[in-house]
Amino acid sequence: MEQKGVHLDQESFSCSICLDLLKDPVTIPCGHSYCMNCIKTHWDKKKPHSCPQCKQTFRPRPVLVKNTMLADLVEQLKKTGLQAAAADHCYAGPEDVGCDVCTGRKRKAFNSCLVCLASYCEKHLQPHYESPTFKKHKLVDPSEKLQENICSRHDEVMKMFCRTDQQCICYLCPVDEHKGHDTVSAAAERTERQRELEVSRLNIQQRIQDREKDVKLLQQEVENINLSADKAVKDNEKIFTELIRLMEKRSSDVKQQVRSQQRTQVSRVKELQEKLEQEISELKRNDAELQQLSHTEDHNQFLHNYPSLSPLSESTDSSSIKIRPLSYFKDVTVAVSEVRDELQDVLREKWTNISLMVTNVNVLLPQPEPKTRAGFLRYSREITLDPNTVNRGLLLSDGNRKATYMGQPPSFGHLDRFTDHSQVLSIESLTGRCYWEVDWRGGVYVAVAYKNISRAGGTNECLFGSNDKCWMLDCDDDCYNFLYNKVQTYISRPQSSRVGVYLDHSAGILSFYSVSETMTLLHRVQTTFTQPLYAGLSLYSSGDTAELCELK
Repeated sequence: MEQKGVHLDQESFSCSICLDLLKDPVTIPCGHSYCMNCIKTHWDKKKPHSCPQCKQTFRPRPVLVKNTMLADLVEQLKKTGLQAAAADHCYAGPEDVGCDVCTGRKRKAFNSCLVCLASYCEKHLQPHYESPTFKKHKLVDPSEKLQENICSRHDEVMKMFCRTDQQCICYLCPVDEHKGHDTVSAAAERTERQRELEVSRLNIQQRIQDREKDVKLLQQEVENINLSADKAVKDNEKIFTELIRLMEKRSSDVKQQVRSQQRTQVSRVKELQEKLEQEISELKRNDAELQQLSHTEDHNQFLHNYPSLSPLSESTDSSSIKIRPLSYFKDVTVAVSEVRDELQDVLREKWTNISLMVTNVNVLLPQPEPKTRAGFLRYSREITLDPNTVNRGLLLSDGNRKATYMGQPPSFGHLDRFTDHSQVLSIESLTGRCYWEVDWRGGVYVAVAYKNISRAGGTNECLFGSNDKCWMLDCDDDCYNFLYNKVQTYISRPQSSRVGVYLDHSAGILSFYSVSETMTLLHRVQTTFTQPLYAGLSLYSSGDTAELCELK
Protein backbone atom coordinates (compact mmCIF):
# COMPACT_ATOMS: atom_id res chain seq x y z
CA MET A 1 0.00 0.00 0.00
CA GLU A 2 2.85 2.36 0.72
CA GLN A 3 4.30 1.89 -2.78
CA LYS A 4 0.86 2.52 -4.32
CA GLY A 5 0.50 5.77 -2.42
CA VAL A 6 3.87 7.00 -3.66
CA HIS A 7 2.82 6.08 -7.21
CA LEU A 8 -0.44 8.12 -6.94
CA ASP A 9 1.36 11.16 -5.54
CA GLN A 10 3.89 11.03 -8.37
CA GLU A 11 1.12 10.88 -10.96
CA SER A 12 -0.60 13.84 -9.33
CA PHE A 13 2.47 16.03 -9.63
CA SER A 14 3.60 14.92 -13.09
CA CYS A 15 3.19 16.76 -16.36
CA SER A 16 0.98 14.77 -18.76
CA ILE A 17 3.03 16.03 -21.72
CA CYS A 18 6.59 15.13 -20.63
CA LEU A 19 5.42 12.64 -17.94
CA ASP A 20 8.07 13.97 -15.57
CA LEU A 21 7.63 15.89 -12.31
CA LEU A 22 6.39 19.41 -12.92
CA LYS A 23 9.02 22.03 -13.67
CA ASP A 24 7.94 25.65 -13.17
CA PRO A 25 4.34 24.45 -12.85
CA VAL A 26 1.50 26.53 -14.29
CA THR A 27 -2.23 25.96 -13.92
CA ILE A 28 -4.40 26.77 -16.93
CA PRO A 29 -8.06 27.92 -16.62
CA CYS A 30 -9.52 24.40 -16.73
CA GLY A 31 -7.53 23.53 -13.59
CA HIS A 32 -4.94 21.16 -15.13
CA SER A 33 -1.27 21.81 -14.47
CA TYR A 34 1.73 21.51 -16.79
CA CYS A 35 5.37 22.41 -17.03
CA MET A 36 5.52 25.99 -18.32
CA ASN A 37 7.79 25.06 -21.25
CA CYS A 38 5.72 21.98 -22.13
CA ILE A 39 2.38 23.84 -22.43
CA LYS A 40 4.01 26.78 -24.24
CA THR A 41 5.55 24.42 -26.82
CA HIS A 42 2.26 22.58 -27.18
CA TRP A 43 0.30 25.78 -27.82
CA ASP A 44 2.95 27.13 -30.18
CA LYS A 45 2.43 24.07 -32.40
CA LYS A 46 -1.31 23.62 -32.14
CA LYS A 47 -4.26 25.99 -32.52
CA PRO A 48 -6.79 26.58 -31.17
CA HIS A 49 -5.21 26.60 -27.72
CA SER A 50 -6.71 23.72 -25.76
CA CYS A 51 -5.96 21.52 -22.73
CA PRO A 52 -4.13 18.32 -23.78
CA GLN A 53 -6.17 16.36 -21.24
CA CYS A 54 -9.76 17.64 -21.24
CA LYS A 55 -9.60 19.33 -24.69
CA GLN A 56 -11.22 22.55 -23.39
CA THR A 57 -10.46 25.46 -25.77
CA PHE A 58 -9.33 28.89 -24.62
CA ARG A 59 -9.72 32.16 -26.51
CA PRO A 60 -7.61 34.19 -26.27
CA ARG A 61 -4.44 32.27 -25.33
CA PRO A 62 -4.23 32.28 -21.56
CA VAL A 63 -1.42 34.13 -19.84
CA LEU A 64 0.78 31.61 -18.01
CA VAL A 65 1.81 32.36 -14.44
CA LYS A 66 3.94 30.07 -12.28
CA ASN A 67 1.97 28.31 -9.54
CA THR A 68 4.31 29.00 -6.62
CA MET A 69 2.45 26.85 -4.11
CA LEU A 70 2.54 23.88 -6.47
CA ALA A 71 6.20 24.57 -7.26
CA ASP A 72 7.06 24.56 -3.54
CA LEU A 73 5.18 21.31 -3.03
CA VAL A 74 7.05 19.67 -5.94
CA GLU A 75 10.36 20.81 -4.48
CA GLN A 76 9.45 19.26 -1.13
CA LEU A 77 8.49 16.05 -2.85
CA LYS A 78 11.85 16.00 -4.65
CA LYS A 79 13.62 16.22 -1.30
CA THR A 80 11.72 13.17 -0.03
CA GLY A 81 13.17 11.12 -2.87
CA LEU A 82 9.92 10.82 -4.79
CA GLN A 83 11.64 11.67 -8.03
CA ALA A 84 14.16 8.87 -7.60
CA ALA A 85 11.36 6.48 -6.65
CA ALA A 86 9.38 7.55 -9.68
CA ALA A 87 12.42 7.00 -11.90
CA ASP A 88 12.95 3.54 -10.45
CA HIS A 89 9.35 2.39 -10.81
CA CYS A 90 7.96 4.29 -13.78
CA TYR A 91 10.70 5.05 -16.27
CA ALA A 92 12.37 2.64 -18.63
CA GLY A 93 15.92 1.59 -17.83
CA PRO A 94 18.46 0.03 -20.20
CA GLU A 95 16.93 -3.41 -19.69
CA ASP A 96 13.30 -2.28 -20.09
CA VAL A 97 11.07 -1.75 -23.14
CA GLY A 98 10.19 1.95 -23.48
CA CYS A 99 6.91 3.50 -24.58
CA ASP A 100 7.04 4.46 -28.27
CA VAL A 101 4.67 7.44 -27.71
CA CYS A 102 6.39 9.10 -24.77
CA THR A 103 8.54 12.10 -25.64
CA GLY A 104 11.59 13.01 -23.64
CA ARG A 105 12.17 10.49 -20.89
CA LYS A 106 10.24 7.34 -21.78
CA ARG A 107 8.15 5.36 -19.37
CA LYS A 108 8.20 1.60 -19.13
CA ALA A 109 5.95 -0.09 -21.68
CA PHE A 110 2.95 -1.84 -20.18
CA ASN A 111 2.04 -3.77 -23.36
CA SER A 112 3.09 -4.15 -26.96
CA CYS A 113 0.55 -4.27 -29.78
CA LEU A 114 1.12 -6.83 -32.54
CA VAL A 115 -1.09 -4.83 -34.91
CA CYS A 116 0.35 -1.39 -34.29
CA LEU A 117 3.82 -2.90 -33.86
CA ALA A 118 4.41 -0.42 -31.06
CA SER A 119 4.81 -0.51 -27.28
CA TYR A 120 2.80 1.69 -24.92
CA CYS A 121 3.02 2.78 -21.31
CA GLU A 122 -0.10 2.43 -19.18
CA LYS A 123 -1.22 5.97 -19.93
CA HIS A 124 -0.78 5.83 -23.71
CA LEU A 125 -2.35 2.37 -23.81
CA GLN A 126 -5.76 3.73 -22.76
CA PRO A 127 -7.07 4.21 -26.35
CA HIS A 128 -6.69 0.46 -26.91
CA TYR A 129 -9.13 -0.08 -24.05
CA GLU A 130 -11.50 2.81 -24.76
CA SER A 131 -11.74 3.09 -28.57
CA PRO A 132 -13.62 0.46 -30.64
CA THR A 133 -10.99 0.96 -33.36
CA PHE A 134 -8.42 -0.96 -31.31
CA LYS A 135 -10.67 -3.73 -29.95
CA LYS A 136 -9.29 -6.34 -32.36
CA HIS A 137 -5.66 -5.42 -31.70
CA LYS A 138 -3.56 -8.12 -30.03
CA LEU A 139 -1.81 -6.93 -26.88
CA VAL A 140 1.16 -8.89 -25.53
CA ASP A 141 3.84 -8.40 -22.90
CA PRO A 142 6.31 -5.63 -23.75
CA SER A 143 8.72 -6.77 -26.49
CA GLU A 144 11.69 -5.21 -28.23
CA LYS A 145 11.38 -7.67 -31.12
CA LEU A 146 8.21 -6.32 -32.74
CA GLN A 147 10.06 -5.48 -35.95
CA GLU A 148 10.83 -9.16 -36.34
CA ASN A 149 7.15 -9.56 -37.24
CA ILE A 150 7.70 -7.48 -40.40
CA CYS A 151 8.69 -9.25 -43.63
CA SER A 152 12.05 -7.84 -44.69
CA ARG A 153 11.22 -8.43 -48.36
CA HIS A 154 7.71 -6.99 -48.60
CA ASP A 155 7.55 -4.80 -45.47
CA GLU A 156 4.30 -6.49 -44.46
CA VAL A 157 3.24 -8.08 -41.18
CA MET A 158 4.02 -11.78 -41.23
CA LYS A 159 0.73 -13.53 -40.53
CA MET A 160 1.46 -16.80 -42.34
CA PHE A 161 3.80 -19.76 -41.79
CA CYS A 162 5.67 -21.80 -44.39
CA ARG A 163 5.87 -25.40 -43.22
CA THR A 164 8.23 -26.28 -46.05
CA ASP A 165 10.88 -23.80 -44.91
CA GLN A 166 9.73 -23.67 -41.28
CA GLN A 167 9.55 -19.86 -41.09
CA CYS A 168 7.05 -17.04 -40.73
CA ILE A 169 6.09 -15.22 -43.95
CA CYS A 170 3.75 -12.45 -45.07
CA TYR A 171 0.75 -12.90 -47.40
CA LEU A 172 2.87 -11.87 -50.42
CA CYS A 173 5.65 -14.43 -49.90
CA PRO A 174 3.69 -17.41 -51.37
CA VAL A 175 3.52 -15.48 -54.66
CA ASP A 176 7.28 -15.63 -55.29
CA GLU A 177 10.02 -17.30 -53.16
CA HIS A 178 7.55 -19.53 -51.26
CA LYS A 179 5.43 -20.37 -54.29
CA GLY A 180 4.05 -23.90 -54.13
CA HIS A 181 5.11 -24.37 -50.53
CA ASP A 182 2.91 -25.77 -47.79
CA THR A 183 1.67 -22.58 -46.11
CA VAL A 184 -0.91 -21.97 -43.39
CA SER A 185 -1.89 -19.04 -41.25
CA ALA A 186 0.42 -18.32 -38.34
CA ALA A 187 -2.58 -18.75 -36.02
CA ALA A 188 -3.29 -22.25 -37.39
CA GLU A 189 0.35 -23.28 -37.06
CA ARG A 190 0.41 -21.83 -33.56
CA THR A 191 -2.68 -23.87 -32.64
CA GLU A 192 -1.05 -27.09 -33.80
CA ARG A 193 2.26 -26.24 -32.17
CA GLN A 194 0.37 -25.26 -29.04
CA ARG A 195 -1.13 -28.76 -28.88
CA GLU A 196 2.35 -30.24 -29.25
CA LEU A 197 3.61 -27.84 -26.61
CA GLU A 198 0.89 -28.95 -24.19
CA VAL A 199 1.81 -32.59 -24.78
CA SER A 200 5.46 -31.71 -24.16
CA ARG A 201 4.50 -29.84 -21.01
CA LEU A 202 2.53 -32.82 -19.77
CA ASN A 203 5.53 -35.04 -20.40
CA ILE A 204 7.81 -32.55 -18.66
CA GLN A 205 5.44 -32.23 -15.72
CA GLN A 206 5.25 -36.01 -15.46
CA ARG A 207 9.04 -36.20 -15.53
CA ILE A 208 9.19 -33.48 -12.88
CA GLN A 209 6.86 -35.52 -10.68
CA ASP A 210 8.93 -38.64 -11.30
CA ARG A 211 12.16 -36.79 -10.55
CA GLU A 212 10.66 -35.25 -7.39
CA LYS A 213 9.75 -38.76 -6.25
CA ASP A 214 13.31 -39.84 -7.06
CA VAL A 215 14.68 -36.88 -5.11
CA LYS A 216 12.55 -37.80 -2.09
CA LEU A 217 13.71 -41.40 -2.44
CA LEU A 218 17.34 -40.26 -2.58
CA GLN A 219 16.79 -37.97 0.40
CA GLN A 220 15.45 -40.95 2.31
CA GLU A 221 18.45 -42.97 1.16
CA VAL A 222 20.77 -40.24 2.43
CA GLU A 223 19.07 -40.46 5.83
CA ASN A 224 19.30 -44.25 5.76
CA ILE A 225 22.98 -44.12 4.77
CA ASN A 226 23.72 -41.66 7.57
CA LEU A 227 21.80 -43.75 10.10
CA SER A 228 23.50 -46.94 8.95
CA ALA A 229 26.95 -45.30 8.98
CA ASP A 230 26.35 -43.84 12.45
CA LYS A 231 25.20 -47.25 13.72
CA ALA A 232 28.19 -48.97 12.10
CA VAL A 233 30.61 -46.48 13.66
CA LYS A 234 28.94 -46.90 17.05
CA ASP A 235 28.87 -50.71 16.82
CA ASN A 236 32.46 -50.87 15.56
CA GLU A 237 33.63 -48.60 18.35
CA LYS A 238 31.90 -50.96 20.77
CA ILE A 239 33.56 -53.99 19.16
CA PHE A 240 37.00 -52.37 19.17
CA THR A 241 36.43 -51.22 22.75
CA GLU A 242 35.63 -54.82 23.67
CA LEU A 243 38.79 -55.95 21.89
CA ILE A 244 40.81 -53.33 23.74
CA ARG A 245 39.23 -54.38 27.04
CA LEU A 246 39.93 -58.02 26.21
CA MET A 247 43.55 -57.17 25.46
CA GLU A 248 43.78 -55.11 28.66
CA LYS A 249 42.26 -58.00 30.62
CA ARG A 250 44.68 -60.45 29.06
CA SER A 251 47.51 -58.06 29.82
CA SER A 252 46.30 -57.80 33.41
CA ASP A 253 45.96 -61.60 33.67
CA VAL A 254 49.49 -62.12 32.41
CA LYS A 255 50.75 -59.45 34.80
CA GLN A 256 48.96 -61.07 37.75
CA GLN A 257 50.19 -64.53 36.78
CA VAL A 258 53.75 -63.27 36.42
CA ARG A 259 53.57 -61.50 39.80
CA SER A 260 52.00 -64.53 41.45
CA GLN A 261 54.61 -66.84 40.02
CA GLN A 262 57.25 -64.29 40.98
CA ARG A 263 56.11 -64.41 44.61
CA THR A 264 55.93 -68.22 44.57
CA GLN A 265 59.38 -68.65 43.12
CA VAL A 266 60.93 -65.96 45.32
CA SER A 267 59.33 -67.64 48.37
CA ARG A 268 60.71 -71.04 47.34
CA VAL A 269 64.17 -69.59 46.77
CA LYS A 270 64.14 -67.71 50.08
CA GLU A 271 62.93 -70.78 51.94
CA LEU A 272 65.78 -72.80 50.50
CA GLN A 273 68.14 -69.89 51.19
CA GLU A 274 67.12 -69.78 54.88
CA LYS A 275 67.52 -73.53 55.16
CA LEU A 276 71.02 -73.33 53.71
CA GLU A 277 71.91 -70.43 56.00
CA GLN A 278 70.73 -72.43 59.03
CA GLU A 279 72.81 -75.38 57.87
CA ILE A 280 75.83 -73.09 57.47
CA SER A 281 75.38 -71.80 61.05
CA GLU A 282 75.10 -75.29 62.40
CA LEU A 283 78.17 -76.42 60.47
CA LYS A 284 80.16 -73.46 61.76
CA ARG A 285 79.17 -74.29 65.34
CA ASN A 286 80.16 -77.92 64.88
CA ASP A 287 83.39 -76.85 63.29
CA ALA A 288 84.17 -74.62 66.28
CA GLU A 289 83.47 -77.47 68.73
CA LEU A 290 85.69 -79.82 66.75
CA GLN A 291 88.40 -77.21 66.60
CA GLN A 292 88.23 -76.70 70.37
CA LEU A 293 88.33 -80.46 71.03
CA SER A 294 91.22 -80.89 68.65
CA HIS A 295 93.28 -78.54 70.84
CA THR A 296 92.64 -80.55 74.12
CA GLU A 297 96.02 -81.85 75.45
CA ASP A 298 94.56 -84.26 77.93
CA HIS A 299 94.04 -87.52 76.12
CA ASN A 300 91.56 -88.84 78.61
CA GLN A 301 89.55 -85.61 78.44
CA PHE A 302 89.55 -85.69 74.62
CA LEU A 303 88.22 -89.26 74.56
CA HIS A 304 85.64 -88.47 77.24
CA ASN A 305 84.19 -85.47 75.34
CA TYR A 306 84.33 -86.79 71.79
CA PRO A 307 81.22 -88.99 71.97
CA SER A 308 79.17 -86.04 73.31
CA LEU A 309 79.72 -83.92 70.17
CA SER A 310 76.44 -83.08 68.25
CA PRO A 311 75.99 -85.26 65.23
CA LEU A 312 75.91 -83.48 61.88
CA SER A 313 72.42 -82.92 60.46
CA GLU A 314 71.58 -84.26 57.01
CA SER A 315 73.23 -82.07 54.45
CA THR A 316 71.31 -80.38 51.61
CA ASP A 317 72.68 -81.81 48.42
CA SER A 318 73.74 -78.79 46.41
CA SER A 319 73.44 -80.81 43.22
CA SER A 320 69.61 -80.87 43.76
CA ILE A 321 69.35 -77.09 43.29
CA LYS A 322 68.66 -76.44 39.61
CA ILE A 323 68.87 -72.82 38.42
CA ARG A 324 67.68 -71.91 34.89
CA PRO A 325 70.45 -69.95 33.24
CA LEU A 326 69.18 -66.35 33.15
CA SER A 327 65.84 -67.11 31.47
CA TYR A 328 63.28 -66.56 34.21
CA PHE A 329 60.15 -64.95 32.61
CA LYS A 330 61.72 -64.32 29.21
CA ASP A 331 59.78 -67.23 27.72
CA VAL A 332 56.53 -65.53 28.76
CA THR A 333 57.52 -62.43 26.80
CA VAL A 334 58.37 -64.58 23.80
CA ALA A 335 54.95 -66.27 24.00
CA VAL A 336 53.15 -62.89 24.24
CA SER A 337 55.20 -61.59 21.31
CA GLU A 338 54.10 -64.58 19.27
CA VAL A 339 50.46 -63.80 20.07
CA ARG A 340 51.04 -60.18 19.07
CA ASP A 341 52.59 -61.23 15.76
CA GLU A 342 49.74 -63.62 15.04
CA LEU A 343 47.16 -60.91 15.80
CA GLN A 344 48.99 -58.51 13.52
CA ASP A 345 48.96 -61.09 10.74
CA VAL A 346 45.24 -61.71 11.23
CA LEU A 347 44.48 -57.99 11.28
CA ARG A 348 46.64 -57.40 8.22
CA GLU A 349 44.91 -60.20 6.36
CA LYS A 350 41.40 -59.28 7.43
CA TRP A 351 41.83 -55.52 7.25
CA THR A 352 41.80 -55.55 3.46
CA ASN A 353 38.48 -57.38 3.57
CA ILE A 354 37.10 -54.87 6.09
CA SER A 355 38.18 -51.96 3.90
CA LEU A 356 36.71 -53.64 0.84
CA MET A 357 33.39 -54.18 2.62
CA VAL A 358 33.32 -50.45 3.34
CA THR A 359 34.05 -49.47 -0.27
CA ASN A 360 31.51 -52.01 -1.54
CA VAL A 361 28.67 -50.22 0.23
CA ASN A 362 26.63 -48.87 -2.69
CA VAL A 363 22.92 -48.15 -2.26
CA LEU A 364 22.48 -47.22 -5.94
CA LEU A 365 22.06 -49.94 -8.52
CA PRO A 366 25.19 -50.59 -10.58
CA GLN A 367 25.64 -48.52 -13.71
CA PRO A 368 24.90 -50.42 -16.92
CA GLU A 369 27.87 -51.88 -18.73
CA PRO A 370 29.02 -49.68 -21.64
CA LYS A 371 27.80 -50.63 -25.11
CA THR A 372 30.61 -49.20 -27.25
CA ARG A 373 34.39 -49.19 -27.10
CA ALA A 374 34.29 -45.43 -26.57
CA GLY A 375 32.12 -46.07 -23.54
CA PHE A 376 34.58 -48.62 -22.17
CA LEU A 377 37.53 -46.30 -22.77
CA ARG A 378 36.04 -43.85 -20.26
CA TYR A 379 37.16 -46.34 -17.60
CA SER A 380 40.56 -47.21 -19.07
CA ARG A 381 43.37 -47.78 -16.56
CA GLU A 382 47.11 -47.53 -17.11
CA ILE A 383 48.53 -50.86 -15.92
CA THR A 384 52.14 -52.02 -15.62
CA LEU A 385 53.55 -55.46 -14.81
CA ASP A 386 55.31 -56.07 -11.50
CA PRO A 387 58.95 -57.24 -11.91
CA ASN A 388 58.85 -58.68 -8.39
CA THR A 389 56.14 -61.19 -9.36
CA VAL A 390 57.28 -62.16 -12.87
CA ASN A 391 58.35 -65.75 -13.40
CA ARG A 392 62.03 -66.02 -14.32
CA GLY A 393 61.11 -67.46 -17.71
CA LEU A 394 59.39 -64.25 -18.82
CA LEU A 395 61.09 -61.11 -20.06
CA LEU A 396 59.44 -57.74 -19.37
CA SER A 397 59.95 -54.82 -21.78
CA ASP A 398 58.34 -51.60 -23.10
CA GLY A 399 58.15 -50.02 -19.68
CA ASN A 400 57.06 -53.28 -18.02
CA ARG A 401 53.95 -53.42 -20.21
CA LYS A 402 55.02 -56.32 -22.45
CA ALA A 403 55.87 -59.92 -21.48
CA THR A 404 57.73 -62.38 -23.72
CA TYR A 405 58.28 -66.07 -23.03
CA MET A 406 62.06 -66.76 -23.09
CA GLY A 407 62.33 -70.26 -21.62
CA GLN A 408 65.77 -69.59 -20.07
CA PRO A 409 65.22 -68.31 -16.54
CA PRO A 410 67.98 -66.13 -15.03
CA SER A 411 69.63 -67.11 -11.77
CA PHE A 412 68.07 -64.44 -9.52
CA GLY A 413 64.67 -64.38 -7.84
CA HIS A 414 62.31 -62.55 -5.49
CA LEU A 415 60.09 -63.72 -2.64
CA ASP A 416 56.92 -62.58 -4.48
CA ARG A 417 57.90 -64.24 -7.76
CA PHE A 418 55.93 -67.09 -9.38
CA THR A 419 58.54 -69.82 -9.09
CA ASP A 420 57.21 -72.52 -11.43
CA HIS A 421 54.48 -71.05 -13.66
CA SER A 422 55.25 -68.47 -16.37
CA GLN A 423 52.96 -65.83 -14.87
CA VAL A 424 53.07 -62.19 -13.76
CA LEU A 425 50.74 -59.79 -11.91
CA SER A 426 50.26 -56.05 -12.26
CA ILE A 427 51.63 -53.47 -9.85
CA GLU A 428 48.29 -51.64 -9.66
CA SER A 429 45.37 -52.98 -7.65
CA LEU A 430 41.99 -52.79 -9.39
CA THR A 431 38.77 -51.67 -7.71
CA GLY A 432 35.82 -49.63 -8.93
CA ARG A 433 35.19 -49.63 -12.69
CA CYS A 434 38.25 -50.43 -14.83
CA TYR A 435 38.95 -51.33 -18.45
CA TRP A 436 42.16 -52.45 -20.16
CA GLU A 437 43.17 -54.24 -23.35
CA VAL A 438 45.79 -56.89 -24.11
CA ASP A 439 47.47 -57.53 -27.47
CA TRP A 440 48.51 -61.20 -27.62
CA ARG A 441 50.45 -63.50 -29.93
CA GLY A 442 50.77 -67.28 -29.64
CA GLY A 443 49.16 -68.69 -26.51
CA VAL A 444 48.28 -66.36 -23.62
CA TYR A 445 46.24 -66.41 -20.43
CA VAL A 446 44.56 -63.07 -19.68
CA ALA A 447 43.61 -63.09 -16.00
CA VAL A 448 42.64 -61.22 -12.86
CA ALA A 449 43.67 -62.54 -9.45
CA TYR A 450 43.75 -61.73 -5.77
CA LYS A 451 47.14 -60.65 -4.44
CA ASN A 452 47.30 -63.54 -1.99
CA ILE A 453 47.36 -66.19 -4.74
CA SER A 454 50.15 -68.64 -3.98
CA ARG A 455 53.45 -68.04 -5.79
CA ALA A 456 55.86 -70.78 -4.75
CA GLY A 457 55.66 -74.24 -6.30
CA GLY A 458 53.92 -75.86 -9.22
CA THR A 459 50.57 -76.71 -7.58
CA ASN A 460 47.12 -75.63 -8.73
CA GLU A 461 47.08 -73.06 -5.92
CA CYS A 462 49.62 -71.07 -7.95
CA LEU A 463 48.19 -71.63 -11.45
CA PHE A 464 45.82 -69.09 -13.04
CA GLY A 465 42.31 -70.53 -13.45
CA SER A 466 42.93 -73.56 -11.24
CA ASN A 467 41.80 -72.09 -7.90
CA ASP A 468 39.19 -69.76 -6.41
CA LYS A 469 41.53 -66.76 -6.38
CA CYS A 470 41.80 -66.18 -10.12
CA TRP A 471 39.58 -65.76 -13.20
CA MET A 472 41.22 -66.40 -16.57
CA LEU A 473 40.57 -66.27 -20.31
CA ASP A 474 42.69 -68.75 -22.31
CA CYS A 475 43.53 -67.28 -25.74
CA ASP A 476 45.14 -69.18 -28.57
CA ASP A 477 44.83 -69.36 -32.34
CA ASP A 478 42.10 -72.01 -32.24
CA CYS A 479 39.59 -70.89 -29.64
CA TYR A 480 38.89 -69.14 -26.36
CA ASN A 481 38.33 -70.88 -23.04
CA PHE A 482 37.33 -69.41 -19.68
CA LEU A 483 38.65 -71.05 -16.51
CA TYR A 484 37.82 -70.56 -12.85
CA ASN A 485 38.64 -72.99 -10.05
CA LYS A 486 39.53 -75.69 -12.63
CA VAL A 487 36.10 -75.39 -14.30
CA GLN A 488 36.47 -74.75 -18.05
CA THR A 489 33.97 -73.05 -20.36
CA TYR A 490 34.48 -73.33 -24.13
CA ILE A 491 33.79 -70.09 -26.06
CA SER A 492 32.99 -70.04 -29.77
CA ARG A 493 33.56 -66.46 -30.92
CA PRO A 494 35.46 -64.70 -33.73
CA GLN A 495 39.18 -64.61 -33.09
CA SER A 496 40.95 -61.31 -32.48
CA SER A 497 44.50 -60.52 -31.44
CA ARG A 498 43.24 -58.01 -28.89
CA VAL A 499 41.18 -58.76 -25.78
CA GLY A 500 39.39 -56.15 -23.69
CA VAL A 501 38.75 -56.69 -19.97
CA TYR A 502 36.03 -54.76 -18.12
CA LEU A 503 35.76 -54.87 -14.32
CA ASP A 504 33.05 -53.37 -12.11
CA HIS A 505 34.43 -54.47 -8.75
CA SER A 506 31.60 -53.30 -6.48
CA ALA A 507 28.95 -54.80 -8.81
CA GLY A 508 30.93 -58.06 -9.07
CA ILE A 509 31.05 -57.93 -12.89
CA LEU A 510 34.01 -59.18 -14.94
CA SER A 511 33.69 -59.24 -18.75
CA PHE A 512 36.06 -60.30 -21.52
CA TYR A 513 35.65 -58.88 -25.03
CA SER A 514 37.15 -59.62 -28.43
CA VAL A 515 38.22 -56.22 -29.77
CA SER A 516 38.37 -55.51 -33.50
CA GLU A 517 36.23 -53.09 -35.51
CA THR A 518 33.46 -53.99 -33.10
CA MET A 519 33.47 -55.40 -29.57
CA THR A 520 32.19 -58.96 -29.13
CA LEU A 521 31.40 -60.26 -25.65
CA LEU A 522 33.32 -63.48 -24.97
CA HIS A 523 32.37 -64.21 -21.38
CA ARG A 524 30.85 -62.39 -18.42
CA VAL A 525 31.20 -63.28 -14.74
CA GLN A 526 28.75 -62.16 -12.04
CA THR A 527 30.13 -62.80 -8.56
CA THR A 528 31.22 -61.06 -5.36
CA PHE A 529 34.83 -59.92 -5.13
CA THR A 530 36.14 -59.92 -1.56
CA GLN A 531 39.56 -58.36 -2.25
CA PRO A 532 41.13 -55.93 -4.69
CA LEU A 533 42.09 -57.61 -7.97
CA TYR A 534 45.32 -57.50 -9.99
CA ALA A 535 45.69 -57.95 -13.75
CA GLY A 536 47.61 -61.09 -14.69
CA LEU A 537 49.30 -62.57 -17.77
CA SER A 538 50.57 -66.07 -18.42
CA LEU A 539 52.38 -67.32 -21.55
CA TYR A 540 52.52 -70.85 -23.02
CA SER A 541 55.79 -71.30 -24.83
CA SER A 542 58.80 -69.71 -26.47
CA GLY A 543 58.00 -66.67 -28.62
CA ASP A 544 54.57 -66.01 -27.12
CA THR A 545 53.98 -62.33 -26.24
CA ALA A 546 51.34 -60.29 -24.43
CA GLU A 547 51.27 -56.51 -24.10
CA LEU A 548 49.06 -54.18 -22.02
CA CYS A 549 47.88 -51.58 -24.56
CA GLU A 550 48.19 -47.84 -24.08
CA LEU A 551 44.62 -46.53 -24.38
CA LYS A 552 43.99 -42.87 -25.21
